[in-house]
Amino acid sequence: MKPNDSSLSDPRGVLLMLLSVFLFAANTLLMRALSLHIPAADGWMGILYRGSVGMLMVAALYGFGRGLSFKALVGTPLVALRGIIGALATAAFYVTIGSLGASRAVVLNLTYPIFATLIAAWWLKEAISRRALLWMFAGFVGLLAFVKGDAAHGFSAWDLLALAGALGAGIVVVIIRKLRATEHAGTIYGSQCFYSILFALPLRAGHVMEVPLPGHVVLILAAAIVSISQLVMTNAYRTLPVSQGSSIQMLLPLVTAAGAYLFFGERLTAVELAGGALTLLATWRVAAAPKRRRSEETPSVIPGDPAATPVVAVSDP
Repeated sequence: MKPNDSSLSDPRGVLLMLLSVFLFAANTLLMRALSLHIPAADGWMGILYRGSVGMLMVAALYGFGRGLSFKALVGTPLVALRGIIGALATAAFYVTIGSLGASRAVVLNLTYPIFATLIAAWWLKEAISRRALLWMFAGFVGLLAFVKGDAAHGFSAWDLLALAGALGAGIVVVIIRKLRATEHAGTIYGSQCFYSILFALPLRAGHVMEVPLPGHVVLILAAAIVSISQLVMTNAYRTLPVSQGSSIQMLLPLVTAAGAYLFFGERLTAVELAGGALTLLATWRVAAAPKRRRSEETPSVIPGDPAATPVVAVSDP
């Protein structure tokens, strides 16, 4: 037995990964609740708080010469690009939660590993196996069924925005892969927090007072939860192979859908369920299976978000 084989049954890593799933789902459900009950606390307001809390955490963990480079946030083009696209991709996810519902938004967002694989093949010249191509085709067939599965809803501009966010997250994953060799994890994640604040502040600074006190509390709680969930997931990957961690992360849409059904009465049609299941299965096969030989690597960043996740892990943007 190889030394790393014991990680396949590491109970602590499994428990941490399961905890991260529930924390990611809790963040999404909190944002859904805010969109329903406090319209002023919309997706962009959530991005403002998420960026602010995230930046405070990154500064506390990696500031003062411990890895976070504020100069690189604006002075290094690729770091800045990672932050800009990551912030916009996460904003697309948060905005669509209110319009599409938590369940639908999460499934569409979790297609980003497929986009990342295609972009890496073009940009980084990474080979794609024939099996992976077949799974990607199956994933897009499932995606088509999913977005068309609700006759009353149909395919809307919000679905297109959610997919654009997934595409953006896929681009960011590839950028992270290039930055891992030259930049610290704190700088890589801090770039998204910085540009999230930069974009959201002009849009929502004047509306902060419109949010009642309970809304501020929930916004801070949601931002703290998603930051903690990223840290928990990163620690889980210290002992879990990427393939196993990605498999556990695929529970995220199930947990989110269960919470959305319980708290908000969200329902998916049979066709949506079937299409979503096929898409998620294909996403997992594309993201996890081809990378098993790299499972000993420690993820270098703290999606979410997808923009701040291990390169082939499936999680929140």
